[in-house]
Amino acid sequence: MSRYLGPRVKKMRALGINLPGLSSKTIERRPHPPGQHGPNRRRKVSDYGLQLAEKQKVRLNYGVTEKQMRRLMKESLGSKVATGDKLVELLERRLDNVVFRAGFASTIPAARQLVNHGHLTVNGRKVNIASYRVRQGDVVEFRKRSRKLEIVTEALQTMGPYRPDWLKVDADQRRVTVVENPNADSAPFPVELQLVVEFYSRSM
Repeated sequence: MSRYLGPRVKKMRALGINLPGLSSKTIERRPHPPGQHGPNRRRKVSDYGLQLAEKQKVRLNYGVTEKQMRRLMKESLGSKVATGDKLVELLERRLDNVVFRAGFASTIPAARQLVNHGHLTVNGRKVNIASYRVRQGDVVEFRKRSRKLEIVTEALQTMGPYRPDWLKVDADQRRVTVVENPNADSAPFPVELQLVVEFYSRSM
């Protein structure tokens, strides 16, 4: 399955949650599922449905494909850390997510575009791979010619409450330092990680 490119708020309404990495908009005005029967829809959700919804939250927020999710799950299963906790750590350490969480982009898709266009460096070396995985002590910053990008300035002005403690941000210098690795509580939205693990345990 490819990366989702459709209506973002519609997906968030269907899941009943704001996903800051997916969209800077919220579902506050219309918190019910989309469709004419959305406001009054009352149906029992199966265990599989619950697991699927939690998996979709994670996949959509971080903007990863199903193939990438399965690869990350396999890596998480081989870790000494709890599988769900490791999954969040690996997703949070993606370079596009770090750029977003630092406040340099309004969403992860916007951050991915900045990375793909070669605007950023990690420890002084240009990196244009959105899935690049940062480590503790890494310094991510914009190249000199990219520090005054209007999209970055606008994102910093509207920065939401999503900047985590594991990042040290110097907004003026357009620089962020990875102080420590993220943990299971680092996801900027509520998610039942055990249900995500159970979803993939069916086919792995």
